[in-house]
Amino acid sequence: MQFSKFQGNGNDFIIIDNIDGRLNLTNKEVQFLCNRRLGIGADGLILLNYFESSDFEMVYYNSDGNIGSMCGNGGRCISAFAHMNNIAGENQSFIAFDGCHEAIILGKNNTNMEWDVKLKLSKVTEVEENHGNYLINTGSPHYVEFVKNISDIDVEEEGRKIRYSNMFSSEGTNVNFVELGSDNIFVRTYERGVEKETLSCGTGVAASAIANFLVHGISDISVNTKGGDFNVSFNHNKEDGKNIFDEIWLRGPVRFVFSGDINI
Repeated sequence: MQFSKFQGNGNDFIIIDNIDGRLNLTNKEVQFLCNRRLGIGADGLILLNYFESSDFEMVYYNSDGNIGSMCGNGGRCISAFAHMNNIAGENQSFIAFDGCHEAIILGKNNTNMEWDVKLKLSKVTEVEENHGNYLINTGSPHYVEFVKNISDIDVEEEGRKIRYSNMFSSEGTNVNFVELGSDNIFVRTYERGVEKETLSCGTGVAASAIANFLVHGISDISVNTKGGDFNVSFNHNKEDGKNIFDEIWLRGPVRFVFSGDINI
């Protein structure tokens, strides 16, 4: 099986061209491929499938082997993969877990095989405040908590407590800790399905930017993570008293890491 490895601000993925539909991976096979000691190693695995009315379909698996919800960095990475392999152009549309997405390849650095990729996330209508924290679904469910001294937070321990708390039952949630800067925010995320802190999380970055807007009213903001920097912008409206966010664009770098063959 041929594969490519991409990373978006440290969030890394195995991407496989499955446009002919030949692959049907099992849970254990995905776990093996994502295992950093026994397999290729990644936060998740993505199949690029054929879809008649779009450039392609993105099917995302978490590293635990289960089908995942929308992955923002995965969406940006598969867009770069599709462009690199002449599957799609600079302006793309593709189907994912939560519907249709647009992606734009804004530029490429040929020296290090890096792309500047902008991804449009789904409209957000599910926003709930909980004692100063926020529950926001940006294609994946996220819990956002504002903190001070974010570098001192044990993200895996504290994130795991929230992810498995009774509030979120068996489905759980992704957990984001956010620290305010002068004109930016810094985000660290515990990812459900990976079950640890990742270097960045695209949908988590977007959810954190929306939560920050609800507190400080900024709709176009730089977001820093351990893995790198993003820009998030969106529109905000109110419908029947509810906060509605659309035109949510997640922008950041994507890099091709390596490609190869593996037997499973």
